[in-house]
Amino acid sequence: MIEYENLLELNKPFFEEYTSAFKSVLNSGWYILGNEVKKFENEYANYCQSNYCVGVANGLDALFLSLKALKLEKGDEVLVPSNTYIATILSIVQNNLKPILVEPDIQTYNIDPNLIERHITSKTKAIMVVHLYGKVCEMDAITAIAKKHNLKVIEDCAQSHGAKYKNQISGSFGDFAAHSFYPTKNLGALGDAGAVTTNNKEHEALIRTLRNYGSEVRYYNKEVGVNSRLDELQAAFLRIKLKKVDQINEHKRSLASIYLSELKDDFIKPQVHEDYFDVYHIFNIRHSKRDSLKEYLIQNQIKTEIHYPVAPNKQQAMVGILDNQSTPIANEIHQTTLSLPISFCHTKDDIYKVVEIMNAF
Repeated sequence: MIEYENLLELNKPFFEEYTSAFKSVLNSGWYILGNEVKKFENEYANYCQSNYCVGVANGLDALFLSLKALKLEKGDEVLVPSNTYIATILSIVQNNLKPILVEPDIQTYNIDPNLIERHITSKTKAIMVVHLYGKVCEMDAITAIAKKHNLKVIEDCAQSHGAKYKNQISGSFGDFAAHSFYPTKNLGALGDAGAVTTNNKEHEALIRTLRNYGSEVRYYNKEVGVNSRLDELQAAFLRIKLKKVDQINEHKRSLASIYLSELKDDFIKPQVHEDYFDVYHIFNIRHSKRDSLKEYLIQNQIKTEIHYPVAPNKQQAMVGILDNQSTPIANEIHQTTLSLPISFCHTKDDIYKVVEIMNAF
């Protein structure tokens, strides 16, 4: 069986260093907001070419706190891609803001800059872009639109660690960038973890306050904050894997190159362009008989995933929130997309085997 992902095998190369890091944190006696978090924040800020990084509990919190720090008015509108994962939408809704769905480019699966301005109203205050599957959005056009209309830009970088657009790394374009280190990510922890990067000192200070009960000084609460702190142990693990994230990305890119060159054109493959350095957190193809293909592959001992089977505006939780927002392009993507195995633990032989079986479909 070729698994879609195997977190045990993925992390085995790091076990010795993880064990050492665990013992070090255990013996330090300091388990919340200690030196490991501080060091990771500095190292990850440098990696993202950002001035500041604030570790938080998870990727959703990173999005939520980024929006909360803008201090927008209830009912203000945030533009967001119509085919994103539900977490992006939840961060908007939980801030009492209104998500406005913008369709993606069917070639890149990222928000289509050509459609953004038609959705801007007097209540639009921000654009939340999502660098889906490991491809950075077309940020030149997006930042130009944001500047023209005085909008804030928040990047959802949950799937784009190390990805670049025109040689600029994801997480360095917007007012805020939210990062998830969920275990399956290219830079994955051994549990939930996240971070916010920014170049603005005031934004950094506010996020740092909000993540810790709204407190700058212990027991004195300046803001209505939350408890969302990056765990000291997860920070220690992330520091180890951060040193290898470029190696992980290159491995996944080498596996992607096999799919791109060897898969038949029956399958709609990801677009490749010189402006983009893609890191393939997810390698998705599209096919009109997606469900039959998925079943065929499992019968042939290959596991796949669907990212994602249901569009946000079709989710039960979004009834009354995303009603009357038509998203035919997103619906087409959700009905045809299939994610193929492409893990740090997969070999080239694994991928050639997947290709062989797929091409016989």
